[in-house]
Amino acid sequence: MENTYMSGTHSMYWIMTSYYDHILGLIPVAFAAVVATLQLTGFSTTIAIPTAGGVAVVLVAHALFVNGPVEDTLTPVESGVSTASAEVASESPMVEERGPISTAD
Repeated sequence: MENTYMSGTHSMYWIMTSYYDHILGLIPVAFAAVVATLQLTGFSTTIAIPTAGGVAVVLVAHALFVNGPVEDTLTPVESGVSTASAEVASESPMVEERGPISTAD
């Protein structure tokens, strides 16, 4: 899907942004804003940059662990598999369990 801009008809097609796109954009903005704010309030650069790095780490940790990415899981009915065939498939063994192979001479 691509962005389309038509100047005469005011039609625009946008790629939908997700939470993770916002986080990726927010990391450098937050870094620069924290450094600038701390610099303007009189803190040294050696304090401002690690503090801004800590804010960036918190944003990444939130995106990974608090609001982590999850895969969409489908139930058998949603995926188009009938319930009866899903039950039969779950009851039949897929792999036969075997013991260790003995080598008798």
